[in-house]
Amino acid sequence: MMKANEIREEFLSFFRSRDHKIVPSAPMVIKNDPTLMFTNAGMNQFKDIFLGNQPPKFKRIADSQKCLRVSGKHNDLEEVGLDTYHHTMFEMLGNWSFGDYFKKEAIEWAWEFLTGRLGIPQERIYATVFEGDAEDDVPRDEESAAHWRRCFAGADDHVLDGTKKDNFWEMGETGPCGPCSEIHVDIRDNEERASVPGHTLVNKGHPQVIEIWNLVFIQYNRRAGGELEFLPEKHVDTGMGFERLCMVIQNKKSNYDTDIFQPILAASADVTGKPYGSRQEWDIAHRVIADHLRTVAFSVADGQLPSNNRAGYVIRRILRRAVRYGYTSLGTGEPFIYKLLPSLIESMGDHYPELKAQQEIISRVIFEEEQSFLRTLGKGLKMIERKVETLRKERKDLFSGVDAFELFDTYGFPVDLTQLILRENNMTLDEEEFGRELEAQKERSRDDAAVTAGDWVMINEVESTVFTGYEHLEENIRIARYRTVTARGRKEVQLVFDRTPFYAESGGQAGDRGHIAAGGEKIIISDTIKENNLILHITDRVPAEPSAVFAAVVDRGARQDTANNHTATHLMHHALRKILGKHVEQKGSLVTPERLRFDFSHFSQVTREELAAVERQVNEMIMENIIPEIHDDTPVDEALAMGAIALFGEKYGERVRVVSFGDSVELCGGTHVESTSRIGLFKIISEGAVAAGVRRIEAVTGRRALEYIDEKLQILDEITSMLKSTGNPTANISRLMSENTSLKNSIGKMQTAAAAAARRELTGGAVTAGGCRIYSGVLDNTTADTLKNITHQIRQSDNNSIIIIGSESDGKASLVAGLGDEALTATQLNAVEIIKAVASEISGGGGGQPFLATAGGKRPEGLAGAVEKAVGMVKNSLSGR
Repeated sequence: MMKANEIREEFLSFFRSRDHKIVPSAPMVIKNDPTLMFTNAGMNQFKDIFLGNQPPKFKRIADSQKCLRVSGKHNDLEEVGLDTYHHTMFEMLGNWSFGDYFKKEAIEWAWEFLTGRLGIPQERIYATVFEGDAEDDVPRDEESAAHWRRCFAGADDHVLDGTKKDNFWEMGETGPCGPCSEIHVDIRDNEERASVPGHTLVNKGHPQVIEIWNLVFIQYNRRAGGELEFLPEKHVDTGMGFERLCMVIQNKKSNYDTDIFQPILAASADVTGKPYGSRQEWDIAHRVIADHLRTVAFSVADGQLPSNNRAGYVIRRILRRAVRYGYTSLGTGEPFIYKLLPSLIESMGDHYPELKAQQEIISRVIFEEEQSFLRTLGKGLKMIERKVETLRKERKDLFSGVDAFELFDTYGFPVDLTQLILRENNMTLDEEEFGRELEAQKERSRDDAAVTAGDWVMINEVESTVFTGYEHLEENIRIARYRTVTARGRKEVQLVFDRTPFYAESGGQAGDRGHIAAGGEKIIISDTIKENNLILHITDRVPAEPSAVFAAVVDRGARQDTANNHTATHLMHHALRKILGKHVEQKGSLVTPERLRFDFSHFSQVTREELAAVERQVNEMIMENIIPEIHDDTPVDEALAMGAIALFGEKYGERVRVVSFGDSVELCGGTHVESTSRIGLFKIISEGAVAAGVRRIEAVTGRRALEYIDEKLQILDEITSMLKSTGNPTANISRLMSENTSLKNSIGKMQTAAAAAARRELTGGAVTAGGCRIYSGVLDNTTADTLKNITHQIRQSDNNSIIIIGSESDGKASLVAGLGDEALTATQLNAVEIIKAVASEISGGGGGQPFLATAGGKRPEGLAGAVEKAVGMVKNSLSGR
């Protein structure tokens, strides 16, 4: 039986022998495409070629691409684990032709590989072709059908028509598209195949009649108006699900039964003590954990850490889903998923070396995320228990959908776990209310993500934009094309030039700003960005004469400040590796004209002494006036041999740019200073943790570093003046803080004594009504917190207590109402209702819980009336008992 690694290599070898360039997988996390957070198909890294933004370096390419589908129309997350063939992270084998071969070769080679190389019986294979669409005026794909009929040698029931939904591929609302031909394999037992013909089950959702390969023939372009036009060149884009292919070749009925997943499942069963294959609930949980471990590990290896924003939030939610299944189905109360990482590396680490290289940080990130979410689950359980107890006291059994959504959205507490706890307490969830909250959130997300782009208006045909910004900050340019884009209700115009001095946001460096001018008209360029590899200049309007020659001018001051910060980032990276160790690797950066931010791998807080040493090292390199050595268009192997640092998660071409400042050598496409002395000064302003094993330093340079130091010195002068001392301000402040702590302790003791006296006074004046004791009064100069403490103490000592007290403190009025547990259950009284009824007496408002509520107001003179009114309400309510 062929193993997974052998099957992958067989595919790459097959297409290598057919003159395809084998390229490495692109990172799973996408950085320069605003339409995608993750690579969800093999073609993503070639979008610029399909869109005509850049020419292909090779006419034929093949690879195995790591992909993730968890958002948008490609969202398989909720299916994962429940069935045996959906995944979040998966590999896609693919071969491409850019204006070279087309349908004939693509179909014949697919047939040869599956039946010849892999030996899949042809009677188990089915192919679909596009049936045509009258609305788009596209006929049936007769060309593909004819090639398939020759492959199947007359078995016409193996060549099937498919709908536009299944057999017409589109990149998006607009752009390249075309008919596709899907290849399906029937892996059912012979007996079942004999009773039900396979062709009747194609694209019908049968788990053993599955699509494994899609051959897309890109020959059209869909315009913004919906009409189709032929592309100048035809392309082939194919994608084959690696996990499904392994299932077919290894004669399994589940992707999870292949040697891709079995090592992880075995490790999960061993760690949890719950065997795989013995109980459905356990099996689902093991499959979820195995799949999600792959997703999280590859994402972290590519530089995407779990967080609360965009892609990081998606990764966090995926990992938490795995933790939750372990917690609820496998009974794991401690972190354990991180322990499964070696089994993943064992099966995939040879082909994806980034897993081995990043093993320590991946393990730490997963461990800390598990630990954090398990604490969250504990907090969520306590919150639900409190709310359930409140409902029970109120004699209600419907749990608020708003509360359940808050637990889900804010704390990550799974709604199905909420429902399970409610069932155990004979309560139900207001699912309709929860659904409304969830849909409102989705609508907000859709609105935030909504981007509408018009068709490109072509002015001048150019193959790609020539960047001249390394040498020039001014350039005569022509507009090649432009379009209008609407995002979140705001319109902007995107201009593409034939050449540009504007640096586009990339590699953490902010894009240039400036202007273009012609014929007395000046157009402000507010930002420069990259969409895939297309340089877009952002402005608010189309020039009056778009075909004119414009003077493009970059903002020199902003560019210089950005260059200062970017070079300082390189120097700091070098200093960190020298002082903390070679384990330090860049995990992210942001370079703007105002500041720099640098994320790096390190497993403990950087000490004050270490930060000072890093700062000193960088400033010494600045004063050395180092002139950079920049090597453009260097072969990547040669660059690495020079000692250049390559970053995980970045996609490098075969030729790269090397930037050296002394011993600091990095692969970098950004802009830098002519000599380090231009930076002037480097100052670290903060250091902290971003995630497990990842630290962040923020710093400023040049003028802003001087401004920062001046500000700190001014504050120090003010403190010295306030202390009225010329001595050491640190010693003087320490003395004052010690005195302050001592005074606070004394005040605390006095307040405790006063509270005890007040409690005795209230107890002495308590009156009995309706089987309850009413404690009431206005206390002298007592804070709101002390009032609550007194109320809690009386509640604990007297279950039949009803407390209504108030006080003035610092000119503000406070009211507290409380009920002991017996008083709460035996009467119809509610502390919140009492407080709301009398809060107007002190010109305030309040709220709380049925057993304790508070109000604050700005009219202390109303306190006595408020307490008297509340006591009257209570007595009237109790008189009917």
